Amino acid sequence: MTTAASLDTTAVTAEPGGRIDVPLQVRNSGSTVEEYRFEVVGPAAAWATVEPASLSLFPGSTGTAVLALSPPRSSEALAGDVPFGVRVVPTSAPDTTVVPEGVLTVLPFASITGELVPRGFDGAWRGNTDVAVDNHGNTPVTVQLTAQSDSSRVRLRFARETVELAPGAAELSRLTVRPARRLWRGTPVVHPFQVVATPVGDVPHESVVLDGTYQQNAILPRWLPRALVAAVAALAALAVVWFALLRPVVQSAAREESKKQVAAALSPSPGASGAASGGGSSGASAGADGKGQDAAGGGSPSSGAAAGSTAGSTGGGTGGGGTGGSGGGGTGDPRSAQAEVKDATGGDPTAGTVFTVPAGQAFDLTDLVAQNPQGDSGTVVIAAQDRTLLRLALQNFRDQDYHFVTPIVVPAGGKITMTVTCTEVGKPVGSPTPAQCAESVLVGGTLRPAPSPSPTTA
Repeated sequence: MTTAASLDTTAVTAEPGGRIDVPLQVRNSGSTVEEYRFEVVGPAAAWATVEPASLSLFPGSTGTAVLALSPPRSSEALAGDVPFGVRVVPTSAPDTTVVPEGVLTVLPFASITGELVPRGFDGAWRGNTDVAVDNHGNTPVTVQLTAQSDSSRVRLRFARETVELAPGAAELSRLTVRPARRLWRGTPVVHPFQVVATPVGDVPHESVVLDGTYQQNAILPRWLPRALVAAVAALAALAVVWFALLRPVVQSAAREESKKQVAAALSPSPGASGAASGGGSSGASAGADGKGQDAAGGGSPSSGAAAGSTAGSTGGGTGGGGTGGSGGGGTGDPRSAQAEVKDATGGDPTAGTVFTVPAGQAFDLTDLVAQNPQGDSGTVVIAAQDRTLLRLALQNFRDQDYHFVTPIVVPAGGKITMTVTCTEVGKPVGSPTPAQCAESVLVGGTLRPAPSPSPTTA
């Protein structure tokens, strides 16, 4: 079985979007009737057909089929030479298949489109849009971008004035529009403009014109004057409320508190009153006893009076001593101290001293305020003289205050410390993340003389 096939021409040229037919001659050199099937192979197979799809030939006869090549007008059919072939397959003897070959030259064409993304935009200081250019042709193309406005009130500038486009590719170029004059307040101004995309090269193509608009907004918003007036009115109202209502109340409370403190300072303590009463009573008793002794013993009145006076003096001295002891243990010197401790994540904890009690003094701790302003995570330990007062988890609080009815006494030389162990640094709202955890503590209380040791009695 012998099969012979050939193309009438092996080199053809086609316009994208058109069609060209190439006759295919097939001869049956065998001794029996044969049916031949046709298959197009090569890069052009996607847009090529053979009509009819098969031929039946008697022995020694010749038939003709037509190979139709239709390259599409798109970037799928690239410009240049495209090889192709037609496989002629005998049905009864597939091993005798023949493949006549040829070359199709696809002519180049250019087709570009463009779009502004977005087409309309606004801004007070400037506006930006992207110029999108697509190459729908089958050959590379260089596109020159230019922009023009109907006036000189805006300045237009491209990030790239020339873009290179491969077949089927798309590129973007940023266009910035700046107003020539600032608009501080008032009605927005609309500036229309045009972008022209022109292909550069041997392949002719019309330019693409894109229309856009830039709306120049006022720098100062319309609501700003009303907001300023409202703010001034609110400040004036607050000032009236302060001077008319709150300030007199605060001043009155301050005067009352001052009067109470002065009265408390001038009034005698209960111990002093009792000692004075005791001294007077003792003097009177002693005086009475002197008189009694004088009357009974027959002594002189002067000796009796002297005895009474001496006893009265002794009683008065005892009362004065009692008053002095009571005053030594009374009100002390109010004191407060604050410290901040920073610690980085990982590593050993960081400790800091908040307050050290001076020598010869004692500190009555009554108030303690711990702060975690950054929202850090970890632990903080507050101790006094190696005694842990508080152990807090940082993630559970931002501000924590404690007030002790019974003061915590810190002896002379004792230290109030704060130790921070940071596991995660918090992020304050509206601020960058700090490099370290930062916690602070404020302590308050009374500093008083340390009590003297009691003398031992024999």
